Amino acid sequence: MSTTPAATWSVGELAERSGVAVSTLHFYEAQGLISSTRSGGNHRRYARSMLRRVAVVRVAQRLGLPLAAIRDALAALPDGRTPTVRDWQRLSSRWKDDLDQRIAELTALRDQLDGCIGCGCLSLKACRLRNPGDALAGQGPGARLW
Repeated sequence: MSTTPAATWSVGELAERSGVAVSTLHFYEAQGLISSTRSGGNHRRYARSMLRRVAVVRVAQRLGLPLAAIRDALAALPDGRTPTVRDWQRLSSRWKDDLDQRIAELTALRDQLDGCIGCGCLSLKACRLRNPGDALAGQGPGARLW
């Protein structure tokens, strides 16, 4: 692996450095999350800055963010650049709000779970797990979607 600042890496080198499978890197590229250039031999070559983009994608995925949201966030960076510390602060604060909302929803779901387990069939007239917001209660008791 070259150590010059302008060096590019093969997909195998990027995979080794990032801890991500080559097939995953190909998928990320197909999804517009990272990019490469082609060598004279038509091999993919990745700028070293793609390592940081891969790291951002992995962290965002661990937060449960959909790839479309990650792609949109990265695409919003000027010239598609690799996120800086300041960019990361903006991205992560936006993602924290989404994460806080999902945590609240999961906490509420967890707190309601034991009432549903007693039924066992998920067909209560007002099952909060199967029918959040009780949108189908007006159609009568029992399961309406099954």
